[in-house]
Parts: sequence; C-alpha cells; structure tokens
Amino acid sequence: MNSEQKSSAYKDAGVDIEAGAEAVDAIRQDVESTYTPEVVGSIGGFGGLFSAASFKDMQDPLLVSGTDGVGTKLELAQRSGRLTTVGIDLVAMCANDIICCGARPLFFLDYMALGKIEPAKTASLVKGVAAGCRDAGCALVGGEMAEHPGTMAPEDFDLSGFCVGVVDRAKMIGPSLVEEGDVIIGLASSGFHSNGFSLIRKALTNDLSNEELLSAKLSTGQLLIDALLEPTLIYVKPLLSALEAGLGIHAVANITGGGITFNLDRALPLGLDAQVQLGSWVVPPVIQHLVQVAQLETDDQLQTFNMGIGFALICQQGAEEAVLKHFDPYDPALIGRVVKAASSDAPGKVVYV
Repeated sequence: MNSEQKSSAYKDAGVDIEAGAEAVDAIRQDVESTYTPEVVGSIGGFGGLFSAASFKDMQDPLLVSGTDGVGTKLELAQRSGRLTTVGIDLVAMCANDIICCGARPLFFLDYMALGKIEPAKTASLVKGVAAGCRDAGCALVGGEMAEHPGTMAPEDFDLSGFCVGVVDRAKMIGPSLVEEGDVIIGLASSGFHSNGFSLIRKALTNDLSNEELLSAKLSTGQLLIDALLEPTLIYVKPLLSALEAGLGIHAVANITGGGITFNLDRALPLGLDAQVQLGSWVVPPVIQHLVQVAQLETDDQLQTFNMGIGFALICQQGAEEAVLKHFDPYDPALIGRVVKAASSDAPGKVVYV
C-alpha cells in the first residue's frame, strides 16, 4: 500500500493529516511573533528549544511550572463563533499562577483536542494563545493539535496549556514574607476571567438560543456575550516591574476558582489571617447581574467568583501609596489588612468585615 492510500484510509477514519499540516502553516506567523531571544529553532520540530543562558545572573535559579485550561467558557466561544480570545484566557490561567512566587514566564506550550481540524479555526485559537504569550512576555515554543473523530463532535474542542518560568530563590515572594499589619491591594478583574462558567451558563445562557445569546444585553447596554467572553487579564509585566522596583510586595494571589475566599488564604502563613473589607472595590456589572439572576448568597459569591478582584497583592505597611500608583491602570483598591489569627499555629484564612 502506498503512502497516498494510507493517508486516504486515515482520512476516511476521520483524521485529516493534510489539514493538520495546513493548520501548522496557518499559525506559523502568530507563533513566531512570540519568540524571545532565548528561543532556538522554529515551529515544526519534535521539541521546543529554549536557551538557559539568561539564568547566568541568578545565584540559584528555580524553574517554576504550571498547567491549566479554559474550562466550560469554551462552550460559549463555540456557540458564538468567537474563538480569538479564549487562547488569551489559556495563557493567563497559567502565567498568572506561576508569577505568584515572583517567577518570570519563559515559555508556553498549548494542547488542542478537536473533533475535526479546520485550519481557519485552529488559526483563530492560536492567534489568542500568541496574543496571551506576548502579553505575558513568554514564547510559544510548541504545542499539539489532536484530531479526535468518533470521540468528539466535529465542532467540539478543548484547550489546555503549560507554562514554565524562572525565579532566583533569593528573590522569591510568598507566605514566608507576610507580616501582621501588611496591607492587601486588589487589582480589578476584566469580569469572570475563566472560572465559574458551569454556574454562569446554567444561570444566564443555557436557555438562550444562539441568536438570543448574541443579542442579549446587560442593563448597561453591553452585550452579554461580550462581557462573558472578555479575556482574563494577565498581570505578569506590571507585577514583575513592581518587584524589580522593590515596592514592598510580600506575596500575591491569583483569584481564580474558589474566589477570594479560597485563593487569598494560599498567600498567608500560619497564624495570620486576611481581613477583607466588603464593599471596598467595584464589582463589574456582569458579575452583579449573575449574582442577582442566580440569587447567590454572599458566601457563595465569594467562594465561586473573583467578584471583580483578579489579583491580590499583600504589601508591607506604608507601601500602599507606591503600589497603588504603580498599578493604576488596573484600578487597584485597598481591600484589607493582615491580622493575627485566633491561634499562632492555625492556617491563615480570609475573614470578611
């Protein structure tokens, strides 16, 4: 059997190798737009190459890795045909995690599972991934597009990503630096980011036809689908520049699934709690709308959604003015303080007042 017959047989089984090759060609320009000087080679190899020469100025460089996905927000992207922003979400969910110890993202890899590879569709998805990588300052050095006929519907797809960064051990931030009296500053989110969409869809969109989904508006006049698909903000560059400037940031928390309640506590040491002042920041209209429609109690709101705080900074007392000024484009708000816990050996928790 010749190669053409084999290719045809595989295509008859649902896997189009030629479409896959066309898809790779379609994403080449976007992928290469993310390359940093440390990238070795180009797209199409069996592995992504990245030079470690940039670590030479670090005393004890530590590699930091993270992986995540976009979740069921993808269903809304699929229904609406808006595919160019969920790739940004993918990068944000990973890069915003690894910077929580002060790491600089170096490179990113994505994985796409699709019921059917359509070059234009995959190009749209990768365009978002590339945009996210440029915003995070990391290189998209590789990935995989896997066609899954028979196990996924032709229009279905899923995304996951993997990010690697580096931090000098002596410059790490985290719970060990946090002290009683530290201030907590919240950076505004761009909406729901990429968490809680199973509840969001159940409350707001599952009963809408695609036509209704695309035309529904919030009381502000903004299209609902625009608000829901607003990509996750990437906080990498302003945080790294703040750390470089020595603005007194002790620890940070990426406010994702679990909300403020179950993410800010991860930045606390034993014996110290985060006292958060409710009403000290602005909740986006789309989140207010969801809370009202779903009739969520306050605890449910704060344990599920970011409620308008995408990232939280724990800073030394007296540093708040400089930190607020530095993060001004992110609508920062002083939302709380670090206080003693009931017991010196109790895990830190979030307490609302």
